[in-house]
Amino acid sequence: MAQEITLEELARWVGGDVIRGSLDGVFHGIAALDAATPRDVSFLGNPKYHGQFLETRAGAVIVPREVSDGPRSTALVAVDNPSLAFAALVKRFAARAAEFTPGVDARAVVDPAAQLDPATCRVHPGAVVQAGAVVGDGCEIGPNAVIGENARLGADCRVMANAVVRERCVLGDRVILQPGAVIGSDGYGYELVDGRHIKIDQVGIVELHDDVEIGANTTIDRARFGKTVVGEGTKIDNLVQIGHNCVIGRHCLVVSQSGMAGSSTLEDYVTVAAQVGITGHVRIGSRATLAARAGVTKDLPGGGVYSGKPAVPLNEDRRNVVHVRRIPKLMERVKTLENSLQRGDQTSP
Repeated sequence: MAQEITLEELARWVGGDVIRGSLDGVFHGIAALDAATPRDVSFLGNPKYHGQFLETRAGAVIVPREVSDGPRSTALVAVDNPSLAFAALVKRFAARAAEFTPGVDARAVVDPAAQLDPATCRVHPGAVVQAGAVVGDGCEIGPNAVIGENARLGADCRVMANAVVRERCVLGDRVILQPGAVIGSDGYGYELVDGRHIKIDQVGIVELHDDVEIGANTTIDRARFGKTVVGEGTKIDNLVQIGHNCVIGRHCLVVSQSGMAGSSTLEDYVTVAAQVGITGHVRIGSRATLAARAGVTKDLPGGGVYSGKPAVPLNEDRRNVVHVRRIPKLMERVKTLENSLQRGDQTSP
């Protein structure tokens, strides 16, 4: 890191209380518990890492308020939420190494009919901004990224290397597209006519609201007509597929390798774990959680936790798993009974 921080400053930055250590102790970096040195700050955000905490060499650790003891040589700062506090520290103390410098690189291509202020935006080599595109103040367009015709980006968006925003799609403020993300690819629509799959035109758009983040190599299809929508504050992981005309509500989490078929809806604050499959034309209620590898085939009410294929309430799925595991022993008992009956033996097995 380019700067140092005292224990007193650390506690002030994260809104914590020093429960051990010298206030003028100085630290120069951040690291995981098992990799930290006496010059580093770390954090204990999950009880499963308590063993690493007891053995850490970190100079200071941000801990939950219920923790009062630890390695004798380690300073401790108690907070309500160590993970969130550490994230705030990283944001303030370890900002991006590359300073944002506005300007359009000579190797970029910005159409004269595009609206982009080079005094406030940064456009990297190989990037393309096509005619009619509107790019808000403070945006950064990464190397080889493409902003399509008549697309609209709000303020302070970051479109990273090789990401694509296709024609007419709309991004709100502070949207982040990780490398390789594609916004507005054609919806997967075909009609079988005389033995051939005929492509159906997809003439809608994708609309991403404020503070949405889209992971690397994730694809969000444009609507057949109308909009595919991702609501404010939603975070979508890498390698996710969102089909045409889907609607995702506010502050949802969608984890890697999950997929939504066309015209499905996630209401607000839904969590979709890894490798979940959601069929088309279903609705998932607000604050529902879909466990990893769940397969959703019908509407699910909000507030519950669902797992299995097809997805059912978590406790029901657990019972089903137990029943399936009992089948081999049940079959053995049935076979024993059959053999007893064949021998005329009336003795119970």
